[in-house]
Amino acid sequence: MRRWLVDSTVALFAAVFTLVMLQQGGLGSQEGVYRQLDVLGVVLALASTLPLVFARRFPATVYAIATVASLCLLALDYPLDVPPGALIATYAMAEKFGGASRGPRYAAWAAVMLFPALSIALMAVNHQARSMLSIAPGFAAWITMVLLVWVAGDRNRLRQERIAELEEHARLRELDIAAQRRLAAAQERTRIARELHDSAGHAINVILVQAGAARLLHERDPQRSRQAIETIEEVAQSTIADIDRLVRALREESGPADPAPADTAALEQLVDRHRAGGLQVSTTFDGAPRGLPSGVAWAAYRILQEALTNAARHGSGTADVRMAYGRSEVEIEVSNPVGSVSQPGGGMGIVGMRERVALLDGTLEADTTGPNLFRLHARLPIAATEAAV
Repeated sequence: MRRWLVDSTVALFAAVFTLVMLQQGGLGSQEGVYRQLDVLGVVLALASTLPLVFARRFPATVYAIATVASLCLLALDYPLDVPPGALIATYAMAEKFGGASRGPRYAAWAAVMLFPALSIALMAVNHQARSMLSIAPGFAAWITMVLLVWVAGDRNRLRQERIAELEEHARLRELDIAAQRRLAAAQERTRIARELHDSAGHAINVILVQAGAARLLHERDPQRSRQAIETIEEVAQSTIADIDRLVRALREESGPADPAPADTAALEQLVDRHRAGGLQVSTTFDGAPRGLPSGVAWAAYRILQEALTNAARHGSGTADVRMAYGRSEVEIEVSNPVGSVSQPGGGMGIVGMRERVALLDGTLEADTTGPNLFRLHARLPIAATEAAV
């Protein structure tokens, strides 16, 4: 709709300009006698300009109509000093055929150059020019106008092609990034599913042992039998909670898994390993060391591991770590100065962290604060049934 309005405005402006020019006797002082504007002149002027509305869709046809009408105006000795309809149609021809194959491009170029030649010939005949020198300035002016308009149209075509190429490149880039994020999320879900397999296997073994103990102690020691049954209930509830959160994860064997973390001591050991690897880490621990449910332990371990890896890879070699072990949640906060390479606030590692946090209904904030400080803060809630275990 917008393009149609623009084309209609251009055609209307060209028509008005042509009619005013013919009515005023040209753009400058005219030598000799010229034909006054009449009904035929109005019809030819409108025929040379109004079809420009369709110049984008049918450039060759519109060019033919506009140039023939302009040549008729010149042949009938109307004062057409500048043919706006033919020039605008030339612009459309350059946009359409400037990048075409050799045959159509040469044909369009020949048609465009034929128009000024015929125009000057008609003007020479009308004014009975006796030598080429008398029409040379006019011929040069018309050739220059046509050449400039052709170049302008061709440049605009190249610009539009470049814009379309950049847009396509940006679209493919977005698709590639989206695919990488989906792949990273799938890999993280696969690793989570593998961890769930180990956790659930351990829980089932505990249940089997406690069930056997309850059966054997049912009559001899009802109190211990009751305790065994309560343990079975708590372990089963904890395992079901893990399965409910991770049921959509896909399990895929991809090498040996890391040792399963069971408590906050694993987090502190992870910090010590990175410190031994050369990363300068300052730590603050709020709360006493404690055991953690398997889902929370794995999520905290992976998030801290990824955060410290990013600090070593993208930072300046230092990191500040704060971990809070609350009764209902675990908090992890890592901040590090950003080195020469920007911290990846939305990279594939962050995607994996968000997957884990989302499965636990927690929150994750990862962003650059200030000009050169990256901060990551994760909050992992502990469900009441898991806290009991």
